[in-house]
Amino acid sequence: RGRVDLFEEWAVHGEPSRITLNPDRLIEWARAPNALDRAWIRWTAPLLAALVVAMAVVWGLTDVVSPLLVVILAEIAVAYVLKEPIQRAIAAVESAYEDLKGLASLLRQIEAQRFDAPLLRALVHRLSSHTLPASATFSKLATIVNFVEARRNPILAPLLLLLMYPLQTALAAERWRGAHGDAVREWLGVLGEFEALLSLARYAYEHPQDPFPEFIEGVAAFKAADLGHPLIPAAVRHCNDVDISGATRVLLVSGSNMSGKSTLLRTVGINTVLAMAGAPVCAKRLLLTPAQIGASIRINDSLHEGSSRFYAEITRLRQLMEPRALPLLFLLDELLQGTNSADRRSGAQGVIRALIGRGAIGLVSTHDLALTDIPGLGPGALENVHFQEELHDGKLSFDYRLRAGVVTTSNGIELIDLAPRRGAEGPVA
Repeated sequence: RGRVDLFEEWAVHGEPSRITLNPDRLIEWARAPNALDRAWIRWTAPLLAALVVAMAVVWGLTDVVSPLLVVILAEIAVAYVLKEPIQRAIAAVESAYEDLKGLASLLRQIEAQRFDAPLLRALVHRLSSHTLPASATFSKLATIVNFVEARRNPILAPLLLLLMYPLQTALAAERWRGAHGDAVREWLGVLGEFEALLSLARYAYEHPQDPFPEFIEGVAAFKAADLGHPLIPAAVRHCNDVDISGATRVLLVSGSNMSGKSTLLRTVGINTVLAMAGAPVCAKRLLLTPAQIGASIRINDSLHEGSSRFYAEITRLRQLMEPRALPLLFLLDELLQGTNSADRRSGAQGVIRALIGRGAIGLVSTHDLALTDIPGLGPGALENVHFQEELHDGKLSFDYRLRAGVVTTSNGIELIDLAPRRGAEGPVA
């Protein structure tokens, strides 16, 4: 909570930045092998540059040019042998520098802030390399890149070979990468954490009425008052109370088509994710134990993988059975609808019993009213809730209000009757 509050003003009033980074490309460059990392290469460049200056002085004093020519021939040979690794090193640092400039700009903004929260201060402390702050480290690289780009200056062209200029700048770039390359990944990680915190802070600022969740201890539980979906505008949002606590371990949500069953599952899921991320939630109040979401919603078949919808779903359900650090809050939409009714009923009942037996809680939506009574569960472990609709003057209406018990209406036939024929404007007669 403290981290989010400290970022609210910066998130809303800070300078906007629209910078695109390619983290994978930066990390690949920072960790690539150094083709110039050989002792003879490291001392050859400064030695030959010094020798050519010395031999030029000798030539000027004695008119003996042969030593200078020998050194120049040696420079030509070295430049020829190392031509490809030099070009690769220079091209790589120039390409990476475009991304690094954006990263440096963002990190400078972070370094310029004053933080009091220990966790934020710890994040800023990670923006360093060998006791140097990230901004100072980038300044060194900027100087190197400026020297690299100076090789295009026509005035310097005659001196490039004599001073081994391309090799000198390539070695300088590789030295920077060797000293600070490992820190680039850490800086990107810190930047990602700040970006996530800024997103949460902006959400908190824009929704001041949303409370922070209250985490409780004990067996898995989720208890919300006026829970709504944060992505649905408040003017049309419908909120409901959701209580999975005490003896209740699963809510079985029945209802007709389009009545709100799947939206309820998504509402519980997204608010749990917000709560676990440290953000406010779209509810009047939310009490929950720490949990991990596991969902089977909108599972489809795959022609590419050659799997049916049923196979894809049971694969997903098998993943939900795997051990995990936190209790599972499962969200199962139209469980096992890809198989026949008898297998679906027995399979769905077995899945729900197995999940509850592992200490999980959750919601299951269904059209199959045979699932509203599952044998083998403890008293009160399954609670039936439902949505319903009303039909007036040939029009269906929904109030999206969650009610206790099993649904007693259906709208499948009505929807068939109301669906227009191709080219027709009214309902089918």
